[in-house]
Amino acid sequence: MRRFFAPPERFSDGSVTLSDDETRHLRDVLRMKPNETARIFDGEGLEFLARIVSVGKRETVLEVIDEVQPAAPESDLDLTLAVTLFKNDKFDLVIQKAVELGVARIMPLVSFRSEVRLRDVAKKADRWQKIALEATKQCERARVMPIDEVRELGDLLADTAATGGLLVMFSEKDGGGIPENGNRKTITALVGPKGGWEDFEIESAKQRAFIPVKLGRRIMRAETAAITFAGILQHRFGDLG
Repeated sequence: MRRFFAPPERFSDGSVTLSDDETRHLRDVLRMKPNETARIFDGEGLEFLARIVSVGKRETVLEVIDEVQPAAPESDLDLTLAVTLFKNDKFDLVIQKAVELGVARIMPLVSFRSEVRLRDVAKKADRWQKIALEATKQCERARVMPIDEVRELGDLLADTAATGGLLVMFSEKDGGGIPENGNRKTITALVGPKGGWEDFEIESAKQRAFIPVKLGRRIMRAETAAITFAGILQHRFGDLG
């Protein structure tokens, strides 16, 4: 069944109104008509079965029939992936795959060896969120993964130390195995840039309770490491496999 996105503010009195973009896709690409049914998710974890009432030039109105279970329920692991920015479209790939792997949140970072600087990324935020939304539709999650504003590594370390969850840092230098998580269901995972972390960054992270880990002896590109790290953590502590 066809799926569309509508944020909570577009739901009112048993109906839901699709945006211009979603309407264009429904009308011009899928050629759907009144009385056909579709599934609507609100980006915050809820999904509904709805019947098309009217299709206009700029919006579509649907009647909400019932709340339904999303095809891909959210993982019970609250996994935040904090990743340094990459050149070109490599970060786009990490966002897409993080959504598919059930990551709860992405934090874009700037570190000492980052290939991208803060001043260069302001205009990318909208594109990143669109990529996350499209991936959410494709993998049938009902919650759109938030993407935080870009931050310096030091700012992130200062904020995450008090989360109470497991704090891990992918690092081929000083890295060991993935530690046991106990009953904690919150993990923040750091992944560095091409060339790895500087020694002072590793020490700063360790002082904030981050545990350096490595993934065997294979040499991975930074974007591959981010995706692989998320997958392994979901397998070990979440709902993957």
